[in-house]
Amino acid sequence: MEPKAHLSALDRDGAAFAEACEAAGLAVAVTSCPGWSTADLLWHLTEVHHFWCTIVGERRSTWEGYERPSRPRDLDLLAIYRAGLAELRSVLAAVDPAQSNWTWSADQSAGFVVRRMAQETAVHRWDAEWAAKRDVPIESTLASDGIDEFLTHMIGDVADGAQPTGGSVHIHCTDTAGEWTLRPTESTGLAVAREHSKGDVAMRGAASEILLVLWRRRELARLDVVGDHDVAQRLIARTSLN
Repeated sequence: MEPKAHLSALDRDGAAFAEACEAAGLAVAVTSCPGWSTADLLWHLTEVHHFWCTIVGERRSTWEGYERPSRPRDLDLLAIYRAGLAELRSVLAAVDPAQSNWTWSADQSAGFVVRRMAQETAVHRWDAEWAAKRDVPIESTLASDGIDEFLTHMIGDVADGAQPTGGSVHIHCTDTAGEWTLRPTESTGLAVAREHSKGDVAMRGAASEILLVLWRRRELARLDVVGDHDVAQRLIARTSLN
């Protein structure tokens, strides 16, 4: 996906996130984010948007020195979120994706942030919809892009005590383009190739379902899993991300 498409997704899912939070009510538990209420989820995404708006807008080369905003009363959260989303959207629309700025990734560019904001907002939009007792999938092209982002940037963040996958994994979207093969390596843990290839296990399904399984929002049983289920389970459990 190109940055313009990511920005369009951020517009769509950013607005839908606020609507879903409002529909759910701010005191409702977000079961996909254990321990959080909808207000907590709303403030989390508000903070995330503020952080990256500052990093990109000020072309910061480090996160150090960033001043975290104070949490307002719940009554004001929706208005503050919507204002922050508009500011983030304005900053990201104006920036050159090749601009250099700090990120936690090896990709130190504004383009990385544009993609990350579209993806984080989409997953949390799903969280908010789920809290509102609605099951609205992530748009398929965006979800496929999210799988690619996850496998490129997140899969190396290994949880303490995580077991090696112990085999290769083929991931295949059934509703849009997107195939990847993951193979164990001694040096990096997993090598990811964007290709069709036979693995020790295959995980097939709609792109949204695969992405939500990778982010541990859905159970592996939501997918068509062929081969060694234990390899697939170890892949899902390997990251320290939530």
